[in-house]
Amino acid sequence: MPSVAFYTLGCKVNFYDTEAIWQLFKNEGYEQVDFEQTADVYLINTCTVTNTGDKKSRQIIRRAVRRNPDAIIAVTGCYAQTSPAEIMDIPGVDLVIGTQDRDKMMPYIEQIQRERKPVNAVRNIMKTREFEELDVPDFADRTRAFLKIQEGCNNFCTFCIIPWSRGLSRSRNPESVIEQAKQLVAAGYKEIVLTGIHTGGYGDDLENYRLANLLWDLDKVDGLERVRISSIEASQITEEVLEVLNKSAKMCRHLHIPLQAGDDEVLKRMRRKYTVAEFAEKIERIREAMPDVAITTDVIVGFPGETDEMFRNGYEFMVKMNFSEMHVFPYSKRTGTPAARMEDQVDEEVKHARVHELIDLSERMQLDYAKRFVGQVVDVIPERDYKGAPGTGKLMGYSDNYLQVVFDGDESLIGKLCRVKITEAGVNESEGRLVRVIDDADYAPRAANS
Repeated sequence: MPSVAFYTLGCKVNFYDTEAIWQLFKNEGYEQVDFEQTADVYLINTCTVTNTGDKKSRQIIRRAVRRNPDAIIAVTGCYAQTSPAEIMDIPGVDLVIGTQDRDKMMPYIEQIQRERKPVNAVRNIMKTREFEELDVPDFADRTRAFLKIQEGCNNFCTFCIIPWSRGLSRSRNPESVIEQAKQLVAAGYKEIVLTGIHTGGYGDDLENYRLANLLWDLDKVDGLERVRISSIEASQITEEVLEVLNKSAKMCRHLHIPLQAGDDEVLKRMRRKYTVAEFAEKIERIREAMPDVAITTDVIVGFPGETDEMFRNGYEFMVKMNFSEMHVFPYSKRTGTPAARMEDQVDEEVKHARVHELIDLSERMQLDYAKRFVGQVVDVIPERDYKGAPGTGKLMGYSDNYLQVVFDGDESLIGKLCRVKITEAGVNESEGRLVRVIDDADYAPRAANS
């Protein structure tokens, strides 16, 4: 039986794409082996968000070549899309295929096996207008299923290379989304996470069908108990989306809404499409529609031109927004973006200090949010043994409002819906006590908001 090994860098969309590519290999009779083992084919799914991502991708490619010089080395993903020539120059690389045409992966592999000639299959992503249909009927070692509904981005923020690596926004056919959702439910998944490069832009290229329509159609899928949006821009949370959040009992009380900066001048330099006042107003509307919602965010620290005053403005704004968690990143130059050419680059030590200040703030916010639920019962789907160690007698899973909860239980509960009472709040994880396991027949989700 031929073997394939995968290495994935970058975001959740990349991990979804790797799972989809694995289905293609599996259908051709391949077995999957660990990347550190000898394989017939090594596939590296690359990231290009930062220059460091490019460097790490090259390192992994060379590692695969050393592991088995006779193997076929295939490279896909964002770095492959933007810099195929650089990758083809690495000795031992056989196939470079970007962020499209992955459905042709197996014919290319077979061609290379016959001819043993390298293939550069990358073409201009900016001309692509169709969503690449790649189904993932199940996910190894996961109790939450990811469902990709959208690809590409039209925003062109000054710090971001992604539109050039993923192309313009394309939406998946609604019937295809619903059909795969039903397949995932039939495979035993109770929660589906909607993912994409710019998820909230779903439907912008469709006629009279937007994200809110899709959410309502998913709400009607029998057996689907939780729908989570992986990330969404504040500007994309329309009145129609707010109505779904308010009235659908299946929508998770968690939204990841990137802020990136809490100062209007910095937002303008980033080419973000909102002011802090507009962002704050949208957050207020969301909390009215969905009380107790967890709102997490992304923040870039030390963007070119960010003064101490601008950072302090942002800090105070984040305190006011009272997020449940912040993912904090120091600004990193990305070659080819306008921000990399900007003057007034911020000193690395200054960025480092600001990052730590915001991480401290985030941890206080996480703890404050978790404390609100001590004594309350939440629905948790256990994902794995605590810290990945079987036999501990403890399980870890997420509540619908994204509390990471640890409680006593055995492996038979993994993937099932459990009612758990929060007994102690923590920064990264809270402790709970199992109240009961919910059977499919008697499951009643939390009541929708009035």
